[in-house]
Amino acid sequence: MNRTTRVPRAVRRRVPTLRLAALCIATLPLTVAAGPTIEFGQGSTLNFTYGLQIWNETRSFTSSTNPASSSDTFLRRNRLALTGQYNDFIGFYAQLEAGGDGRGGSNDRSIFWRDAYVTFDYRDELRFIVGRVKNTFSRENLEACLEPLTLDRAEVLSYTPFAGTRDMGVAVWGNLMDARLQYRLMVADGREGPYVPDGKPRVTARVHVSLWDPEFNYGYQGTYLGTQKVLTIGASYDTQPDVAYANYPMRADAQDYKAWTVDAFMELPTASGVFTASAAIFEYDTGGAFAGSPDPGLSANSDLEGYYVKGGYMLPGKIGPGRLQFFARHEKLDYGVKTGLAEYYDNTWNGIGFNYYIDGQRVKVTGEFNRIKYDTQHPVDNSLRDYRQATLALQLIF
Repeated sequence: MNRTTRVPRAVRRRVPTLRLAALCIATLPLTVAAGPTIEFGQGSTLNFTYGLQIWNETRSFTSSTNPASSSDTFLRRNRLALTGQYNDFIGFYAQLEAGGDGRGGSNDRSIFWRDAYVTFDYRDELRFIVGRVKNTFSRENLEACLEPLTLDRAEVLSYTPFAGTRDMGVAVWGNLMDARLQYRLMVADGREGPYVPDGKPRVTARVHVSLWDPEFNYGYQGTYLGTQKVLTIGASYDTQPDVAYANYPMRADAQDYKAWTVDAFMELPTASGVFTASAAIFEYDTGGAFAGSPDPGLSANSDLEGYYVKGGYMLPGKIGPGRLQFFARHEKLDYGVKTGLAEYYDNTWNGIGFNYYIDGQRVKVTGEFNRIKYDTQHPVDNSLRDYRQATLALQLIF
């Protein structure tokens, strides 16, 4: 989920009162607007939202020597979110999660804080976020996970190698030129722990340009369900010095982490339906540290490049009680390490699916089928061999 911000003053000045109300409703993620709101004192509010996804995932592997299939029903996300506003300037967002219950037969998942941060909105052009928040690198990571186009975000690409989807730090961001231009700068912990040569901070910079309707929130949506006409182009750079030893046994040859991405998103509502398209290219680089004698905590995606392309089409009008949207996705992963086991990692994802929106994103059924092909088949390990995956998901937001 992504906590939204108020409509920028530059946007408010251009929109009459009735259109402003419609704009606010259209641009606020339903994950934030769904739950009850409690008022405290003069102008302070607290909103509660509960979101749940129930997935059934079936995998079929193609290995002739080790054939296998699996079927699993589990909670992909199971979240309670609290959104607070102390006054016009100060707010907060906190989210508890116990996702993964039932996955692989495990039913003892612990509850933890997925997000916990304070916001300070000095003005439209200058805003601050302090705490545990989504890292601001990729558009897809910043898209609300309960409001995507496809079933879920990219399997690997949108997850940065260090700190995952969230990081602890401070983000400065704002909207310029009537929210046509947005900038972000985040200083965060990045990779931490006993394997890191030096505890220097991670720095992430991002900028995007909205050519049609502005996307002025910190978070994005994977589809606006035809409520906005959007064309946004973004770019990011991510870096952390001395993040990993290429020769860990000797504690030598410390390498820097550098990453960049360029992305584009379009949604075009028409009388014949809603058309959505999104694409991004990525590169993560730690100077080939994983190819040497890396530390045990370094993952293969620390040296990775790839891209994804996805598109969607929503039929005009309702079918029964809801609206139907079809989507497709192509994702290519090319790992920079070609020695040892890593030569088996390169793969391609192709997927198709549908969303059936019964009450917007609040009640939704999603089905998706994927074929995953590896450039080189591992002789034994099914997780590094071609496989097919079918998922049926139910989403509820209260």
